[in-house]
Amino acid sequence: MSVVSHYRQALCVFLSCLIALPIGATGLRHRLDQTVPALLAEKRIASVSIARIEHGRLAFVAAYGEARPGVTATPATLYNIASMTKPISAEVVLRLVARDRVSLDEPMAKYWVDPDLAADPRRDLLTPRLSLSHRTGFPNWRDGVLRFERTPGTAFGYSGEGFEYMARFVEKKTGTPFETLARRLVFVPAGMRETAYTRRPWFEGRIAVPHDGEGRPLPPQIATRAIASDDAFSTPRDYARFMISLMKRQGMDASLADERARVQTDRRSELCPPPDDAGCADEAGMGLGWEMFRIGKHRYLMHTGMDAGTFTLGYFSPDTGNGTILFTNSSNGPQGVLPILDAIGEDMDFVAFLRRLAH
Repeated sequence: MSVVSHYRQALCVFLSCLIALPIGATGLRHRLDQTVPALLAEKRIASVSIARIEHGRLAFVAAYGEARPGVTATPATLYNIASMTKPISAEVVLRLVARDRVSLDEPMAKYWVDPDLAADPRRDLLTPRLSLSHRTGFPNWRDGVLRFERTPGTAFGYSGEGFEYMARFVEKKTGTPFETLARRLVFVPAGMRETAYTRRPWFEGRIAVPHDGEGRPLPPQIATRAIASDDAFSTPRDYARFMISLMKRQGMDASLADERARVQTDRRSELCPPPDDAGCADEAGMGLGWEMFRIGKHRYLMHTGMDAGTFTLGYFSPDTGNGTILFTNSSNGPQGVLPILDAIGEDMDFVAFLRRLAH
């Protein structure tokens, strides 16, 4: 390694690899420098990688901490985004809907029936809309055998199984592997070059190793086949490209984009039980692949992800063009979210709502 390279690496460790684009980010850079390293140490969070979108453009990317013991995280570090995979998979389906290759309300049973449900007539009620809004009636994950916990369409029930069911339906109907559809319909149009459902050669040396709550490293979970609901790898910068493509209504008309952001499953009374619902969002529930909250005139689409040793969060407003992505490789990641959002200092009505939910 040259003297210059060694100096640059040492400087990167000192600054925790903050990389910012010159879009009025000087004050923010200072706040993050002052806040994040100490926060990571206090909460035992191995690293955090951040992207901020302002007015529909990438404003900055930053990374702090260690991707793995002794290796500094950078904006190029790849994180397991866990359930933040779901909005990407939802977008694959919506772009197929925009091309009239799939309908949101068609019965999936014509093309796919899980063998476990072969004798259950409720299988005929399943549609892509119910999968995307978590109303399939499935548990999050099957316990050996897939069963309905409730009749499809009757209530909210967060379900990775629902997304896997939808993915199998899409593959059967289109005759195309799900990850191939994601690449054609979402990744390439959005310019996403750092996101994949399954292992790629360019993963080598770039993966953020997960850490448990005590700071111990865990083996990364890397899928060998596309899992529509979990375990894709990405960077905040690439996920920001994805969010920006949604803000631009890429690949669909305005009516379908608005349908994505419409509450399909109302959860306001569940999240903010009356009478103590002061400070709650005006609307709160599931859209198509995203949680949707309306606060005043502004809608916010959000998703989180949590697996062993990883926590991720991202949100954007299609009305303001702003958004933030936070990826961590620690089970303690949730403890860093509000302090980092406070340091960023934007979208404070939404941040106040998240604080209310956290308490």
